[in-house]
Amino acid sequence: MEAAHLDTRSRQKAGLRGRKARLMVESTHATRDGRTGRRSQIKIVVPDDHSMVSLLGSRDELLHAIERAFGSDIDIHVRGNEITVTGPDGETELVSRLFTEMVDLLKGGTQLTPDAVERSLAMLRGESGESPAEVFTLDVLSSRGRTIRPKTLNQRRYVDSIDKHTIVFGIGPAGTGKTYLAMAKAVRALQDKKVNRIILTRPAVEAGERLGFLPGTLYEKIDPYLRPLYDALHDMVDPDSIPRLMAAGTIEVAPLAYMRGRTLNDSFIILDEAQNTSPEQMKMFLTRLGFGSKVVVTGDVTQVDLPNGQLSGLRVVQDILDGVEDIHFCRLNSHDVVRHRLVTDIVDAYNRYDEARVPEIKQGAAGRGGGSRKRGR
Repeated sequence: MEAAHLDTRSRQKAGLRGRKARLMVESTHATRDGRTGRRSQIKIVVPDDHSMVSLLGSRDELLHAIERAFGSDIDIHVRGNEITVTGPDGETELVSRLFTEMVDLLKGGTQLTPDAVERSLAMLRGESGESPAEVFTLDVLSSRGRTIRPKTLNQRRYVDSIDKHTIVFGIGPAGTGKTYLAMAKAVRALQDKKVNRIILTRPAVEAGERLGFLPGTLYEKIDPYLRPLYDALHDMVDPDSIPRLMAAGTIEVAPLAYMRGRTLNDSFIILDEAQNTSPEQMKMFLTRLGFGSKVVVTGDVTQVDLPNGQLSGLRVVQDILDGVEDIHFCRLNSHDVVRHRLVTDIVDAYNRYDEARVPEIKQGAAGRGGGSRKRGR
């Protein structure tokens, strides 16, 4: 048996200094198993000022989430405020880091959920070097008793890019927080007096349905297209003040066609569902940019509702503006979906289906091309 003793002071010198040095971590022994390799045992002592219920979850749901994530290789035992972890060397160290991050998240005001624990672990397993506590505790907007924060590393990068660049494209599947986070940044910019108004716009393209026959005024007809923007706005601004702000022009929600011919100064402008713009509409929108303004364009290139196979402006603009200074493309994926877990699975399933059909589509196109040439002769 190999012994490896590490007291708290040595542990701090090894890297758990400063704000990370809240947990007392002691490696009690290490052994070598012929089948599984080197195994070790780590004892984690949680400070008395931290609630074990908050750390482990109601009915130990967070503890169970950790056990499921690591599988049978890891044994975790809890007694009082002491957590003993036994398993392969690298995995026990990872569990220790995870509990350290969880304590930091709690101290930062984050309510831990199994989803938050799984996302933290995925980040620690990655090679980004980012701390989950630093990513998930960034306050984007505090409003109406709740705080809006990024929930994934890509969301944090998206929020940071909005601060750094004048025009940002947030491209990704449904549920990745593209519009919601952009809206939160817009409201924050208005609160901080960085802009004088917020302009929210969408192309009025029907998603396979026809609403034009409905009675009512023009605004009543286009309201269904803009409703998701209103919903996000109501989450972040006092609903009683929204009519007043809209009447004063401080907040404007309008279809994309209403942007033509305008120059938008000192504004935070969000174009949502941009995959449903034509290349000409995208150019028209981007050239509305005035002084002191910021633009965020969001969309999902896999859900284009344009008629007759029309080319999406969001797809084209990525090639046109790639490499232009002060314009940034931020891409999110299924790992950034913050809705129900099944949404992630659905997005992944559709991606696999589309990838599997690529050879079939190419073969079909070649066949149709060959047939037409034969008829031509």
